[in-house]
Amino acid sequence: MIARGAELIGGLTGWRRLTASAIAGAVSIAAFPPISIVPVLWLSFPVLVWLLNGCSSRQEAASTGWAFGLGYFGASFYWITNAFYVDSEAFGIFAIPAVAGLVAFFGLYTALVCAITHTIPPPSRDDMPDDHVFITTLRILLFGSAWIVVEWLRGWFLTGFPWNPLATVWSETATPFGLPVLQSVPLIGTYGLSLLTVLAATAPAVLAHRPRLARAWVVACAPIMFLSLIAAGGALRLALSDTQFVPGIKLRLVQANISQVDKSRPSLWETHLRDHIQLSTKNRPGDVTHVIWGEAAVHFFLNVDEQHRRLAATAAPSGGMLITGADRGTRDESGQLQVYNTLYALTHLGDMLAEYDKSHLVPFGEYLPLRWLIPFEKLTRGMGDFGAGKGPVTLDLPGLPPFSPQICYEIIFPGSVTARESEKGRPDWLLNLTNDAWFGFSTGPYQHYAAARLRAVEEGIPIVRVANSGISAVIDGAGRTISEIGLGERGYLDAPLPRPASKFTPFGFMGNTIPLILALLVGGIALKQWRRYLIENTDNPFRGGRYHL
Repeated sequence: MIARGAELIGGLTGWRRLTASAIAGAVSIAAFPPISIVPVLWLSFPVLVWLLNGCSSRQEAASTGWAFGLGYFGASFYWITNAFYVDSEAFGIFAIPAVAGLVAFFGLYTALVCAITHTIPPPSRDDMPDDHVFITTLRILLFGSAWIVVEWLRGWFLTGFPWNPLATVWSETATPFGLPVLQSVPLIGTYGLSLLTVLAATAPAVLAHRPRLARAWVVACAPIMFLSLIAAGGALRLALSDTQFVPGIKLRLVQANISQVDKSRPSLWETHLRDHIQLSTKNRPGDVTHVIWGEAAVHFFLNVDEQHRRLAATAAPSGGMLITGADRGTRDESGQLQVYNTLYALTHLGDMLAEYDKSHLVPFGEYLPLRWLIPFEKLTRGMGDFGAGKGPVTLDLPGLPPFSPQICYEIIFPGSVTARESEKGRPDWLLNLTNDAWFGFSTGPYQHYAAARLRAVEEGIPIVRVANSGISAVIDGAGRTISEIGLGERGYLDAPLPRPASKFTPFGFMGNTIPLILALLVGGIALKQWRRYLIENTDNPFRGGRYHL
C-alpha cells in the first residue's frame, strides 16, 4: 500500500505535482497550534519526499518545493490579512495581494531546501534495494539539514520573520508528548528540535519501494524512537522538578480585550485607560506588588504627558509598580517628532523608573521599508516610522529580579531575547507585552503564544506574557503554564513569579550555534557518504552505474 501510494505520488508531473505539493504544505500546518495534530507531519513530509523523487532536475525540485511553501506559508500566514481589515477602507484592498506576495517570497525558502536536496539525485527502480534505502536516507538527511539552515536564515534575512519553526508543533501542552519533547530545547534550541522533527517526519519515505526490507524499517523508525527517548527524559525532568516562586512578589496581569478598531479611536483612549485602572484595582488582594498591562495599553506619550502618566500610576499598589506599554514621543532639534513603541515602569506616584524602546520593528506595520519607493502608508497610520531602540536589554527594577523586556513579535526570535553581554548578567525572567487584537480569533495569537513558551524553555527562565486580547499567561522555565487568560477574554489574573528553572542552559550560552552545527554536521555526513558511494560504484552498471562524479 505504501509502495503503491509512493509510486503514484512520485509519478505526478506538471500542475498535478505542484498542486499535490501545495496541499501537502497546507496540511502540515494542522500540526501547529491551535489544532496540534502532530502526526499529520508523518503524512505531508513523506509526500513531499516522494514528489521530489519524481523530479528529474534541480529546477523541477525547486518548483515543487516552492509549491509546498505556498501551501505551508499560506496556511501559516493567512491571519496577517486581519491586520489590513482593521482599517479596511484604507488598507483592505491590499490584504490578499500583500499576504500573497509574502507567501510567494517565503516559498523561495522551501524551494531552496528542495533544490539543495536534489544535489543527491533521487533513486530509481533500477537501483538495488539496499541502494534505494541508502540513497533515500542520504536525501532525507540532506533535506533535514537544509530545512534547518533555511529556518535559521529566514529568522534574520531582510530583518527576519521566523514564524512557526517546525519545533513549534511540540509547544501545545495539551498533547501528551508536547511538553516532555520540549525539554530538549535548553540543550539544542528550537532549530535543533526542528531538525529532529523533520528527520523523524520524513524518515518513513524510505518505505516507498522496499517496505519489506528490514533496513528500511530501521531507518523509518529510528528517529521516532529517538524522539520517544527524548520525551521520556523530558517527562522525567518535569516529574523531578517543581516550580519554585520568588517570595514577596505577586503580579496582576490585566487583559482589557479592547478591539483594535476601538483602540484606533482617539475619542476612546481616556475610557480605555480608565478600564485598565478599574481592572487593576478590582478585588485586588493586599499582596499584589506589581501590575502589568499589555503593549500600547496607554495611547498617550507618558514621557511628556504627566497628567495621564500619574493617572495610569494609580493602578499600581502603594509602594508597588505599574509596567505598561505606551508610545514615547521625542522631538529633535528641527522639531521633527520621533515615536517609539515603549515599555514604561512607573511607581504608584507616577515617577518613571525605566523605559525600554522596542528594537525589532515590524516591517510595513511599524515602519515602511524603501519608503522613497513604496507610495503607501504603514498599517499603523500617522506619525511616520517608529524609531528603533537598542535591545535586547536587562532591566533591574526595585522589588523585581532582573528581566528582559520583549515587545510583541520580538519574542519569536530564538537566541535574541536576552542580552548576551550585559553588566547586569543574565535575566531571571522574560516579560513580553503584546497586542494580538490585530489578528482577531485566528491561529496567529495561539502561535505567537507558542513562540513565547519556546523562548522560556530555551533560556530556562519563566516568561510573563501580557496581551491586550489574549493570551496572557505566566509560564515557568520548563514551559508549564502557571496561570492564563484565554483569547478574547476580559479580566485579570494574580500570579506569583516563578524562579528560573535553570540559571544557565547550553542554548542560553551558545545560542543558535548548537543547532547550526548539528544541521551542518548532518548535511556534511550525507554529502560525504554520497561521494563515497559514487567513488565505490560509478563503474558498476548494477550498483550506482547511472551516477557520475
